[in-house]
Amino acid sequence: MAVVTGANRGLGRAVAQQLAKAGLQVVVTARSDEAAERTAAELTGLGLSVSGHQLDITDPASVARAMADVGYQYGRFDVLVNNAAIAIDRGQAASAADTEKVAATLDANLMGTWRCCTAAIPEVKRNGYGRIVNVTSHMGTSAEMGTGSVSYRVSKAGVNALAQILAAELHHNNLLVNAASPGKVGTRLAYGKANHTPDDAAGTFAWLPTLPDDGPTGQLFYNHKPFPWQREAGANRVATMTQPS
Repeated sequence: MAVVTGANRGLGRAVAQQLAKAGLQVVVTARSDEAAERTAAELTGLGLSVSGHQLDITDPASVARAMADVGYQYGRFDVLVNNAAIAIDRGQAASAADTEKVAATLDANLMGTWRCCTAAIPEVKRNGYGRIVNVTSHMGTSAEMGTGSVSYRVSKAGVNALAQILAAELHHNNLLVNAASPGKVGTRLAYGKANHTPDDAAGTFAWLPTLPDDGPTGQLFYNHKPFPWQREAGANRVATMTQPS
C-alpha cells in the first residue's frame, strides 16, 4: 500500500502510475476530493489499482485524517512518497526575501512533508516494514547551493535533513527513508525549463519504495544513483540556478 502526495498531476501522478504498474495498491492524494478522485478514476481506467483521498499537507487535521484512513481502510501502510510542494519565490535573494512567501513555502514543503511523515510512521510501524521517499531538489543540497529561489532552496535543504534524521531514528524498524531529486522536470514548477518528462523522472521514485530490507537509507538519489549532499572539498563554484529541480 502506497500513498503519494500531490499526485493529481505532473511527477506525483507519474510516480503513482508507475507504483501501481509495479503491483502496489496506490492512494493518490490532492488538496481537493474532486482532483484526487478524478486522477484515481483515470488510473483505474488503465487497469491499475488506485484510489483517491483528499490531503492538504498544510492542514494538520487533513494529514492526520488521510493517513489514519489509509491504515484503517487497507489494514496496512507500506510506502509514503512526499511529492506535494510549492515554488513561489523564483529569483528572490535571501537578503531581500518576501518573508510571507518564505513562511508559506516552509509550511508547505518542509512542515507539510514532516506532518505526513509523523502521521504515517505509526501506521507503517505496525507491520514492521516501510519505505519513505522525500521528493527534494538539487537546489537544496550544499553541492548545488547558490542564489535565487531562497525559500525553495531552504525548504528542500530541510527536507534533506529530515530524511537523514528519520533514517537514523528508524533503521531498526525496517523503515528506510531516502530523498531523491527528479532534476528539471516538465511540470508547472519548472516553468517550461525542463530536460525530461515526469514519466522519465518517476522511475527513481518508483524504485526506492521497492528497496530490499538491507537497502540504503538516509541517502539522496538522482536517476537511480547516489547524489552528493555536499560540494566536494575545495570547490568554489557558486550555483546560480533559479528554477526548481
